[in-house]
Amino acid sequence: MDEDRITIIRPGKYFGYRVAALAVRDGHVLLHRSELDDFWSLAGGGCELLETSETALRREMREEMGIEVRVERLLWVVEIFFQRAGTAFHEIGFIYLIDVGDDYGPHVRPAFKGIEGPLDLFFRWFPVDELETMRIYPSFLCTALRDIPQTVQHIVHRKMQ
Repeated sequence: MDEDRITIIRPGKYFGYRVAALAVRDGHVLLHRSELDDFWSLAGGGCELLETSETALRREMREEMGIEVRVERLLWVVEIFFQRAGTAFHEIGFIYLIDVGDDYGPHVRPAFKGIEGPLDLFFRWFPVDELETMRIYPSFLCTALRDIPQTVQHIVHRKMQ
């Protein structure tokens, strides 16, 4: 129901409310990208009207991976500012720690395809200690994933290009 996504679009400007999932196991983190992207990110998507962030995250994981996940806890509330293709983006994001279950761990399925929409999604487990050499958005994750916070943190992340 994209018409219910919480977004504001103006000429040259975009605001969105997003949730993302952090799955970590055995020193690896699960990232994904669409076939059009040249970067990796955490799986997730836009929240809909009248939907909690946790409910949105569960829905997005069903849509993208076809599975039910266990949401463990909120890690980061993130305000993200970036530019892409002449548009200034402002996103409010909630990043949750999740468990994808034993059938999707890094040693069982190191890489697999997602199932959402007309574009292919590619999922892959990466060693956390290799992230700093990769193109990941938001880029604060490259170092933040080495030490996952015990309490919720607020991050303001600016990546203007």
